[in-house]
Amino acid sequence: MHRLNAWLRRHPMVVDAAWAAIVLFFGLLPNADSPGGWRFDAQIATAVVLPALMVFRRRFADVTVPAATAVALGQVAFNVDPAASSIAYLVFAYTGAAFGHTWTSRLALAAGICAGPLAYWRMNPAKTHIAEDGNSVVRTPYSVGEAVLIMLLMSTPFILCWAWGRLTRVRRAYLVELEDRAARLERERDAQSKVAVAAERARIARELHDVVAHNVSVMIVQADGAAYVLDNSPQQAKEALGTIASTGRQALVEMRRLLGVLRTADTAEEYVPQPGVEELPELLEQVRTAGLRVDYATSGHPRELPRGVELTVYRIVQEALTNVRKHGGPDVHARVAVDFGERELAVLVEDDGRGTTDEQLASGGVDGLGHGLIGMRERVGMVSGSLDVGPRPGGGFRIRAVLPLKTAH
Repeated sequence: MHRLNAWLRRHPMVVDAAWAAIVLFFGLLPNADSPGGWRFDAQIATAVVLPALMVFRRRFADVTVPAATAVALGQVAFNVDPAASSIAYLVFAYTGAAFGHTWTSRLALAAGICAGPLAYWRMNPAKTHIAEDGNSVVRTPYSVGEAVLIMLLMSTPFILCWAWGRLTRVRRAYLVELEDRAARLERERDAQSKVAVAAERARIARELHDVVAHNVSVMIVQADGAAYVLDNSPQQAKEALGTIASTGRQALVEMRRLLGVLRTADTAEEYVPQPGVEELPELLEQVRTAGLRVDYATSGHPRELPRGVELTVYRIVQEALTNVRKHGGPDVHARVAVDFGERELAVLVEDDGRGTTDEQLASGGVDGLGHGLIGMRERVGMVSGSLDVGPRPGGGFRIRAVLPLKTAH
């Protein structure tokens, strides 16, 4: 039954043809009171034309409604009996309001209002009663009030059908608007999802770059050192290999944590929390083990920070020290300072190495591919901070980030 209803909604002309066949059947029923001659022929023609117009009423409402109005005026002008086919005029009053343009709807409403007075004028009804002699019937015209009431009663069905059609039109427009809104919201949701996916991919790319660049550089330094002292100092080579193994495990844990965002929420708890300021001593110790001298100092009142700021500080220091190892040259010395202010957190990483060139700064970074400082700027920008990078006046390189903190209340 549901499929049948759906098919009929997709083929409304079939439904209209069925109703038109019913109207045609009753319009052609023989009537003993039907006049003869040309009036009877006009009645038959009307009974055929109106159902034919009903078949196409939805698709061509602006044509069928005026045509039905013209047929109705012809019936009134030539005093043609409407018979049972006149029920079709109610359908066209509904059609003009539901499917036609504005002028068609107004025409249907005007025709419906005028239907009562025109029918009353043509029918000229009157009250009848038996004369005093008892042998004749006397016709007495209706009073003005009675005539107005009769005309209103005749026009009311047409006005109600027009109002029904108008209500159907408004409801259909409302449903179309709802569908358009749902489609628009779905498109906006898809667009927001794509933006979120792109942002998440960028974040994962930054995280992977920081993890891989830092840990792999440590492993390379240790591997080179182990190869250099393998023959003369096997114990130092063994320690270097142990450092390589621990660094590789740490990198693997970090990568698993990052890739964990691609898994379901149920598996997210399997991975360690993101690093923060408290993990900086461990990071610096790892860097010192790799052969880089680093001093670390804090000032102000250390306190718990937002996770986004914590991660940003850790990644800035990690990336900066990686650049020092790769570009600082031999016997380089670095210094890391973290200042906990009331309204902002300042991070300073500087070294006394050979620094960088103007071409490297113009490319956006000092890590060869230009992604290091770009990633730093993106991280700092995500927490509404500022980043200052460049050569030191006395030689070396300097990175300073200022991250705003919410004021405690």
